[in-house]
Amino acid sequence: MTEKIGVVGCGLMGAGVAEVCARAGLDVVVVESTEGAAQAGLSRLRKSLERAESRGKIVSSSEVLGRLAVVTDLGALADREVVIEAIIEEETAKTELFRRLDAIVVSSSAILASNTSSIPIMKLGVVTSRPENVIGMHFFNPVPVLKLVELVPSLLTSTETTERTRALAEDVLGKQAINCQDRAGFVVNALLVPFVLSAIRMLESGFATAEDIDKGLVLGAAHPQGPLALADLIGLDTTKAVAESLYDEFKEPLYAAPPLLARMVDAGLLGRKSGRGFYTYA
Repeated sequence: MTEKIGVVGCGLMGAGVAEVCARAGLDVVVVESTEGAAQAGLSRLRKSLERAESRGKIVSSSEVLGRLAVVTDLGALADREVVIEAIIEEETAKTELFRRLDAIVVSSSAILASNTSSIPIMKLGVVTSRPENVIGMHFFNPVPVLKLVELVPSLLTSTETTERTRALAEDVLGKQAINCQDRAGFVVNALLVPFVLSAIRMLESGFATAEDIDKGLVLGAAHPQGPLALADLIGLDTTKAVAESLYDEFKEPLYAAPPLLARMVDAGLLGRKSGRGFYTYA
């Protein structure tokens, strides 16, 4: 059974992935780019685990933290059996990271997984010497709460890698996995992002207010939250990046990022992570 996990990135998604792995009893090493980011990531993990303990979800937050190390040296991942990338949703950054991981991770059977929400896995696999070991393992935010994991093998990913990744997701982490073709956006974002972009265009056109758009979907379609509030939760920068990846692949107008979304990202209005998006957060 897989026991040694590496995670690259300790933002919202990376910290969530690291947390669920540590809560499952695995030895987890998380790598961040700077000491400041590592400390912020460790603080994020500690707060989340303390909340989980206060709600009776785990017995001891300190015990789980004891299975986690947050460092700045990518070389610390050399002995890992699975490494999950969770950095910025930008193709150049991800491909460069996979080149480096290929040189660092020693075991020829180690799985190199990406938490990308839209970038084709083939583009990540072919920059390594082991594309058969590269797979998409897309979690959903908040990772400790949402059960779904999208498994995305490329044309070169081996059946063994897919089966081992499914076993990790379902048998060890307690998630439910679905198989996806290696197409930008996979299953969920290929459906979800055009819906969110349509809501942004509706707001941009003055058709309705943000509050009324979201209220309409919550009260009229039984959605747990409206599309604009969801975009704020995802992060408007991530929403834009996924939209661009989808548009690059399919060239369909419904995937094109609306000007309002682009301007908000330029202004640093990224949603919950920045304190302001379509709504303002304390």
